Amino acid sequence: MRGLAQPGPGSGDGRVGTVDLSTESLQSAARSQKSILRRGLGLLGIAIRTEPRVFAVAVTGSAVYGVMTVGSAWAVGWATDHAVLPAFRDGKVPAGATAAAGLLILGVALAKVLGIIGRRLLAGVMQFRLQARYRRSVAERYLQLPLSWHRRHPTGQLLSNAGSDVDMAWQFIAPLPMSLGVLIMMVAALVSMVLTDPVLAIVGFLLFPAIIVLNTVYQRFAAPRLAAAQEQRAGVAEIAHESFDGGLVVKTLGREDVETVRFAEAADRLRDANIAAGRARAFFDPALEAVPNLGVLVALLVGTSRVASGAIQPGQVVQIAYLITLLAFPLRAIGWVLGELPRAVVGYERVKAVLDARGDMEFGTRRAGAGSGTAAATVELDHVGFGYDGQAILQDVALTLRPGATIALVGPTGSGKSTLTGLLARLADPTSGTVRLDGQDLRDFARGEIPAQVALVPQQTFLFQDSIRDNIRLDREADDERIWAALRLAQAERFVKRLPDGLDTVIGERGATLSGGQRQRLALARALIREPRLLILDDCTASVDPQVEAAILSGLREAAGEGTLASTVLVVAYRKATIALADEVVYLEHGRIVDQGTHTELVERCDGYRDLITAYERDHDERAQGGDADDDTRIPEQRDGELQEAGR
Repeated sequence: MRGLAQPGPGSGDGRVGTVDLSTESLQSAARSQKSILRRGLGLLGIAIRTEPRVFAVAVTGSAVYGVMTVGSAWAVGWATDHAVLPAFRDGKVPAGATAAAGLLILGVALAKVLGIIGRRLLAGVMQFRLQARYRRSVAERYLQLPLSWHRRHPTGQLLSNAGSDVDMAWQFIAPLPMSLGVLIMMVAALVSMVLTDPVLAIVGFLLFPAIIVLNTVYQRFAAPRLAAAQEQRAGVAEIAHESFDGGLVVKTLGREDVETVRFAEAADRLRDANIAAGRARAFFDPALEAVPNLGVLVALLVGTSRVASGAIQPGQVVQIAYLITLLAFPLRAIGWVLGELPRAVVGYERVKAVLDARGDMEFGTRRAGAGSGTAAATVELDHVGFGYDGQAILQDVALTLRPGATIALVGPTGSGKSTLTGLLARLADPTSGTVRLDGQDLRDFARGEIPAQVALVPQQTFLFQDSIRDNIRLDREADDERIWAALRLAQAERFVKRLPDGLDTVIGERGATLSGGQRQRLALARALIREPRLLILDDCTASVDPQVEAAILSGLREAAGEGTLASTVLVVAYRKATIALADEVVYLEHGRIVDQGTHTELVERCDGYRDLITAYERDHDERAQGGDADDDTRIPEQRDGELQEAGR
């Protein structure tokens, strides 16, 4: 949805990370290769410090593999001199030497197997532990950051941070122990070559400059392309989540084709970035394979002349030729790690940006409810102001909610009603003024105290793909009797009993198998089971029939009168029948309280309130006379928005 899209990282035009593979861009990225390498090496240090024991054992296994690989070259050379050549020279196979050669080769192979198992198994353990650790850290940080921070970051980007970015940040761990362990193999191979024949060892040494130059060129050529591919992968995830999460809006507005094109464009950019990265690797891999093979040919040419002169034995030539083939492997293993570093750096820095994000809400040490028991809460807003990005939403709001009272909050679209309810639940702190609970600033309460005393049922309800029982109680201990009581108060008992498995019925994702009104009533029951001292209903019954909504509010008043529910209730309402049940009505307009009093008083003296309520009542009467009161196909938000504008 172009209209719903959020700018991606580094994007200022609403697009999600367009790939820039121009010559100037690639040259600039290549110049920053040293910075990427430095940051990548720092990332290696973080990984090693986080899992030192697992890393040490994994490197040990890789070292065993490296030493045994060099040992296999010596074993092959020994078998050539003591078993193969005597068989050709004498015309018979020496049984003892053949058995010894076989056992020697088998023993070296078994040791290599153990090294490979230890290296790969523990490298995987290290990688997955790091990914799990950082994924948990990102999720915990999301929960700590205030809603103001979340509003500035698209949900798709947050999912990408916790998913593909974390995975890519530690993807290089798999080859890391092997690349470090095989350095021992490289050193052992060089020492063995020098001890076998210094002249042929020079041929092996000449391979190093060629392979190092090849790796350097590859890193500088591939790094910007690999980084671009990782950024595009995150961009595709962001667009996919937007489209799927906004499926109702997409279908309602008939924007399937638009979303298909938008996703296709992002997928094409990712394809181009991956192809560019693949081309770099396509040139590198064959060249890296060719260098040691050319070295073997040179070693054989030089070695045959030295064998002919009697300087060395044929087995020594075979041994050195085999060792030369091994020299490319350590450098190639290091190249694998270096090749993944650009992506890892991009992924880690995106993750680190979340972990370092600021905007935490400060908490005090006060415990809520001290001295008040289970009494309804007293709430005060003392000249409260709030705004987003410099735009004022609420201005100088002064209001007192008496304990046990039911207050209706009424106002046109954009007047700040939902913002005010969020401040009461401390989803955000006011930019000016103070919100008090029982005379105490909300900022003075300890973490978790406000959610234990205040329940907010928002406009958009969220239900988990779980049983109705678990959706209502969440992590609270509550028996079925309490659950049914909450359902009864929310006017949801009847339809839940009609479900196939009652409380055990598993509803679809986000409650997709239920109607809008049923979802809202379950969300209300989830709030009521907590027995809150302050209950905030932010237009949470928009999809419920007026009769059911009136029954809910009447039930809340009766429960308060009977003492079974001690709550101060604030309800954002539009319907006249709902407002009539309130003890007091507060009319909000342009972020300010224009008037407050009973419904009758406001109708008489407040023109804006009277026009708004009359518009709703007139619309309801017209639809009832036309026989289509229950056939309005508009979604509640759309219908209510139109009525509010008409009232204005």
